[in-house]
Amino acid sequence: MTFTIFSRALHWLMAALILTMLFIGIAMVSSLADYHQLVSIHRPLGALILLLAAVRLINRLFNPPPPLPEGMPLVLRLAAHGSHWVLYGLMFALPLVGWAMLSAAGDPIVLFGGWHLPHIVPHDVMLYATLRQVHTVLAFTLFAVILAHLGAALMHALVFRDGVFASMTVRRR
Repeated sequence: MTFTIFSRALHWLMAALILTMLFIGIAMVSSLADYHQLVSIHRPLGALILLLAAVRLINRLFNPPPPLPEGMPLVLRLAAHGSHWVLYGLMFALPLVGWAMLSAAGDPIVLFGGWHLPHIVPHDVMLYATLRQVHTVLAFTLFAVILAHLGAALMHALVFRDGVFASMTVRRR
C-alpha cells in the first residue's frame, strides 16, 4: 500500500514550506539587515502552513496512512505514530503561537495581497515575551522532530528496505 498522490504531494509541499520557514526564522534572529523582508515572508508562510496543516489533517482522516510493516517492533511502531502526532501538533501550535505572539505585540499580520489576520489575543507586552519564548522552543522542537523523522525515513529506505519510505515517494517503474 502507498499514500494517495494528494497525501504525498501535501507531505512534500509542507516539508519544503516548513524547512523554508525554519531557516527564515533562523535568519530573522541572526541577521537584522534583512529582518523586515524576511518577516514579510515569514508571516504569510506561517498562515499558509497552518491552513495546509488543517487540510492535511482532514485528508488524513479520509485517507489513513498505509499500515506499518508486519514485523516492525512495537517500540518503532509507537515511535512512528507518536512522532507523527507530535509533528501534527507542532504544525498547528507553532503558527498559532506565532499568531498569538504578534497579536500580543500589537503587530499586524499581513498576508499575501495585503489581507490582515485579526488579533487573537489582547495587546500585552508580558504575554508577547512569554509567547516569543514558547515560539522559539517550539521551533527548535519541530526542527529536532524533523531530524528524527528524516533519520527514521532514511533507516526505512536504506537499512530496513521495508517499503515505508517508498510509500511516500514517487513510484518508479
